[in-house]
Amino acid sequence: MNLSIKALIFAFLTILTLNSFSQNTNKDLSNRINSYLELSVPNGFSGAVLVSKKGEIILSKGYGWADRENKIPNTSSTVFNIGSVTKQFTASAILKLVEQGKIKTSDKISSYFIQTPTDKRDITIHQLLTHTSGISNRTGGFRYDEASKKLFLKDFFESELQSKPGTKHQYANANYIMLTAILESVSGQTYGSFLNDYLFEPSQMKSTGYKSINFNTERLAHGYYYSRTDEKWEDWGTTQQHLPYNDKHWYSIGKGDIHSTVEDLYKWHIALKNNVVLTSNTRASQETSHVAENDKMTSYYGYGWAISKSNRDTKIVAHNGSNGLYFADFVRYIDDDVVVIYITNAFLGIESEYVAREISKMIFDKNYNPLPISKNIYELIHEFMKANPSINAEKLPDFLKKELKSEFNDHTILNQLGYSRLKKEDKPDWALELFKLNVKLFPEDGNLWDSLGEAYLKYNQKEKAIKSYTKAVELGSEGSKKALDELLEND
Repeated sequence: MNLSIKALIFAFLTILTLNSFSQNTNKDLSNRINSYLELSVPNGFSGAVLVSKKGEIILSKGYGWADRENKIPNTSSTVFNIGSVTKQFTASAILKLVEQGKIKTSDKISSYFIQTPTDKRDITIHQLLTHTSGISNRTGGFRYDEASKKLFLKDFFESELQSKPGTKHQYANANYIMLTAILESVSGQTYGSFLNDYLFEPSQMKSTGYKSINFNTERLAHGYYYSRTDEKWEDWGTTQQHLPYNDKHWYSIGKGDIHSTVEDLYKWHIALKNNVVLTSNTRASQETSHVAENDKMTSYYGYGWAISKSNRDTKIVAHNGSNGLYFADFVRYIDDDVVVIYITNAFLGIESEYVAREISKMIFDKNYNPLPISKNIYELIHEFMKANPSINAEKLPDFLKKELKSEFNDHTILNQLGYSRLKKEDKPDWALELFKLNVKLFPEDGNLWDSLGEAYLKYNQKEKAIKSYTKAVELGSEGSKKALDELLEND
């Protein structure tokens, strides 16, 4: 046989073998990820995940319920609130205006708003994009309260700066709301219409937007939270039910509350990668490490993205976000050509925020298999309380350690549950035992001794209340001395 033909056959067989190996490897990875998430569903996990490796989608699937009451499951096309993942879209819209020659990132906000006070007149668009304006993270009101643009601007301009503009990174939603005000002023369009025209339509993202909906509302995932007071899961509804149907949404806009799907977010990744919406130079500036996010300099902020390095020294461009119920994480391993997109509509606990990172560990370590996500800790404690009399309270930490696969070390949880029960119980029961257990677990926390004193006082156990308040005062609990003095005066 001719040598050149032999070489071609060998090359063909080699490619075939490598493709087969890659397919088997990806299938194994997909199965491992799917198993991790499926095993978490009985514990209340719900959401959607998309994983891409070397341009191939190896998993795109929904888990749990989008709507529990109507038994509508989550799928990869279910629409979720993506929280502060929104910021990359606001930043991209601003950069689109830069590309159009209408603004520069060096522009000062005083050139757009004549009412800008002296202390803020030199804040630049770059500083807003990188959270270095000095504005407080408390500026602005609750995201779902109605607020006009005029009211937000008043809040912004009257607020006290936390640092001199350009000197310190401090993440603050108000920066991105201000960027939105500039966007609308310069473009002459609403935030939603500009994003749709210049970002979403070119990227073929048909299920993404701020408030506009042009699809079946059954695709919207309801947000769920566990109520400590009612001791059950509650349906918050959808974001669209909470946002005002007018232009008075200026505590929400620009910084969060865009809705999207894992499929659409992947389309956005492809659009960025292929320079569909922004030029390669603009994208490079967006993904540049402009300012350190922490003192250790392990993470940096770009324009609407956080930039860091993996333990393999490869570049990660990511952002997460939450409104307290939904949580989204969009992680792009640029050098590895890997993307992990994760959104959930039911917060189970801190593990709910680590899902994309756990999946990432599985991608880069074939031997890593995380444990299923645990139930919400308040739900676990209530289950224990329903199954046990209060005299068994001291068994609770071991129960939690077994269920959570870690030591229980949160000072606040038992205190919160104790107060919830204190309102319901007319005689000493679980409320008092929770407070007693908490001071046993964390004896150096004066606030917990204060709470125990309050519980003893309710149940007319004055001597024990005095001892608890005395301990609280010794540990420096503010306010405990007044309660103690009043008890001693009436003794």
